[in-house]
This record gives sequence, structure tokens and C-alpha cells, in this order.
Amino acid sequence: MLQSMTGFGKSAYNSELGEITIEIKSLNSKNLDISFNIHPFFKSIENELRSFLSSVFYRGKIEFKISLSSEESFAKINKNIIKEYINELNSVVKADERELLKIAVKLPDAFSKQNLEISSSDKKQLINKIEKASEEVIDFRKKEGEVLEIDLLNQLLVIKNNLDEVILLAPKRIESTKNRLRKSLKDLEIELNMDRFEQELIYYLEKYDINEEIVRLESHLDFFKKEITSVDAQKGKKLGFISQEIGREINTIGSKANYSTIQVHVVEMKNSLEKIKEQLLNVL
Repeated sequence: MLQSMTGFGKSAYNSELGEITIEIKSLNSKNLDISFNIHPFFKSIENELRSFLSSVFYRGKIEFKISLSSEESFAKINKNIIKEYINELNSVVKADERELLKIAVKLPDAFSKQNLEISSSDKKQLINKIEKASEEVIDFRKKEGEVLEIDLLNQLLVIKNNLDEVILLAPKRIESTKNRLRKSLKDLEIELNMDRFEQELIYYLEKYDINEEIVRLESHLDFFKKEITSVDAQKGKKLGFISQEIGREINTIGSKANYSTIQVHVVEMKNSLEKIKEQLLNVL
């Protein structure tokens, strides 16, 4: 089954620190690229979190975010400073102390940050929720992968159907080439050594024979289809390589065929292959 590199997962829970929210967004990328946007409280375990995410997501651009709904747990009231602010404000204008307190708490150094460390139980709970968010991302990727797989197989079938038409046209192409050459020589009204002509004709037809390319293309198409349905979770790069080989054989058939009816089918095959390559950019 295919997996897309696009996905999203989210989990949240209440703790002594406030509500903690974890969000994981996954986008397509050639390699694994993890970016962090986490609350400073969790900076001490960033390496552990990065290691965990690297073991879960093998490829893609991963945007990882942890946010807190409240900062209260990290702030310590500086009572003496606030009292000094109230006294100074009171010396300027007489007012209710509650009103002065509202002003004082907004002034510099009214609160100081506490250097807290995450406990082992908090870390365990956090990891558990990250695992849950990661599972949501993977489920999202699998659902997207199902859609990608259907489209890739449909485009592959278009290529196969057009190749079958090319196979049917190949003998007609040879006969058409023979007749065209005979007519051209006849129009020249010159005397020919027919034995030599037949030898040269055989050489010409062998040079532009497309049977070998047809056989290889059929093999690549079968291999591509088999790889799509394999159990391997990471197959995007491998499918990309196979698609390059498919393109190489289609191009060679097009350049050697020299037959307009076959060229029509070559164009259709190229069109479907471009759609396949575009979709493969998002396959894990």
C-alpha cells in the first residue's frame, strides 16, 4: 500500500502546566526534514523528541509544534517590586489600590520566569500524546496513499493500452516502410539490384526495430505495478527510478518508430507518464 507524504495530526491534554497542544504537519520532501516550534519549557528534551520523530517518519518535511495555553505556571510574582510600583503610583495620583495593582502587574519585572524542569511523568505523558498525533499523521498519509495508488494504476493502464496499440501497429509500420521505399525508388526510374536492395532494406528495418524497447517497456510496467502493491512502506524513490526507465523506452520508441499513427500513442504514453511523475513527488 502506498503512503502519501502529506498528513496532519493533533492531540491535546490538560496538565499542571496548563493545556498542552501537539500538532504535526507533514509535507513532501526528498529527504526527512524536521522543523521545531515548541514552547521553551520543552527545549531540554528537544533532542529526544527529534530522535523519536526520526524513528517514526522516514521521509518528508515535518513541522512539529508544542504550545501551552497558559504561562502562569512559569511566572513568579515579585511582591516587593509590585508594592514599590503601587507606592510610587499612589504618590503620583490617589486611587484605589486594586486599580493601581492592575497597572503595577504590567510593569517591568513584576513577574519573573521560573526555571522549571519537566518531570519523568510529564515527559511520559507528552510522548504518549506525540505518539497519538503521529498515528493520526500516518493514518492521514495512508488515506492519501489510497487515492494516489488508484490514480497511478489508472495512468499505468493508459500507458499499457497505448503500448498494446503500438504492438498491433508495428507490423503495419514495417510494411508501410517497405512500400514507401519501393515507391521512392520506382519514382527515381533507375535500375536496381533487387538482392542488394533487400539486404539494405533488412538492415534499415533492423536499425529501426522497436521490438526490444517494447519488451523492456512491458517489463518496466509490470515491475511498477508490482512495486505499488508491495508491502514496503517506502517506495516513492524506487517508483521514481522505474518511471525514468519507462520514459527512456517510450522516448526511444517514439524516435525510432517514424510512423505517425504510432507517434499518436507515444504522445499519450508520455502524457500519462508526466502525470505519474508528478504524483510520485508526494509518495513516501
